Amino acid sequence: MRTKPTKDELAAAYGKTIDDVIAPDLDVLFCGINPGLYSGALGLHFARPGNRFWPALYRGGFTPRLLDPSEQHELLGLGLGITNVVARTTARADELTPDEFREGGRLLAARVAEYRPRWLAVVGITAFRTAFGLPKAKIGPQDGEIGGARVWVLPNPSGLNAHWTPAALGDEFGRLRTEVHSE
Repeated sequence: MRTKPTKDELAAAYGKTIDDVIAPDLDVLFCGINPGLYSGALGLHFARPGNRFWPALYRGGFTPRLLDPSEQHELLGLGLGITNVVARTTARADELTPDEFREGGRLLAARVAEYRPRWLAVVGITAFRTAFGLPKAKIGPQDGEIGGARVWVLPNPSGLNAHWTPAALGDEFGRLRTEVHSE
């Protein structure tokens, strides 16, 4: 179960990385922007309590129950994984530079080519646009592939992205799940 990091643990998490939850031939590799300090302190993806990634996975039908971030490795048994565009933790995504996003996109494409997921699902339209030089990309399925995987861009599940309600996030994740399971 999750424990709340202390102020000192949060400060010490700055610039850390979190191991990917990844294996070859996944159905979907979910890709966050970069880990926040809360996630870095706990070593878990999407760990901040206000983040809506885990509820959106459940509402979208990817998981049979709402998982806690501490259960992230259970995703592998469901054909799912997690990585990030930029590996280093920051307090806010706006601390990342466009060059970091572009380099992260290059490294992500190589990781996808190595692990061969069927789908890459990037959670965060602005990060996707910057990382892959696609300024007109929209939420949903994308034309073309990255590293051999089909691509779907999902809304950022951060609680700061308030114009996407939990229900709307779940619906968008569900659209991806329907596509993944229709193949």
